[in-house]
Amino acid sequence: MNLEQARFNMIEQQIRPWDVLDSQVLQLLAVVKREDFVPAAHRALAFADMEIPLPGGQCMLTPRVEARMLQDLAVRKHEKVLEIGAGSGYMAALLAHKAQRVISLEIIPELAAMARNNLQKAGIHNAEARLGDGSKGIPVEGPFDVIVLSGSVAEIPQSLLANLKVGGRLAAIVGDEPMMRATFITRTAEAAFQTSQPWDTVAPRLVNFPESSRFTF
Repeated sequence: MNLEQARFNMIEQQIRPWDVLDSQVLQLLAVVKREDFVPAAHRALAFADMEIPLPGGQCMLTPRVEARMLQDLAVRKHEKVLEIGAGSGYMAALLAHKAQRVISLEIIPELAAMARNNLQKAGIHNAEARLGDGSKGIPVEGPFDVIVLSGSVAEIPQSLLANLKVGGRLAAIVGDEPMMRATFITRTAEAAFQTSQPWDTVAPRLVNFPESSRFTF
């Protein structure tokens, strides 16, 4: 398998057509070696347009979803980022290239260890994978400039919105199958938030987040 050709094809055939046109993001996808964050058994699928299975019943999001979230968040060099759902550490690696510091929380011990190991092997020192329940945020470390949920939730907990700085942005995939919305929330003032939902996708659930209450009559 020609890795560089496969990487080029992923960028040109999956990611660009999904309106990811930011040259810095495209360059980053060419530089950060996605195949090094994929479990060895699935390495041949590193650049495929699919969710790649991870231990604990989790998975890596498709490359186009990760790339589009990265582009739309527009992370800047001075910013501190909280990621919920470290997975294999790939999104944290991408974020680390754009941010000052990244803390990535992972509730599944095997994945937290995998992400930590992958980030270390990739020589990334400003991103740290921690074992923890991301649904609560980390109030002691906050507030954050950016919060990224690398998976879907039924609704965004207030505890995470409270962990955002004024001017900070949160990105999540919100809703229920068959249709979920990429949701971007900016904290515009202490008690004011602005929301946009620019595109649709579907992603697996993050662990431990509440499901929306359904009323039956």
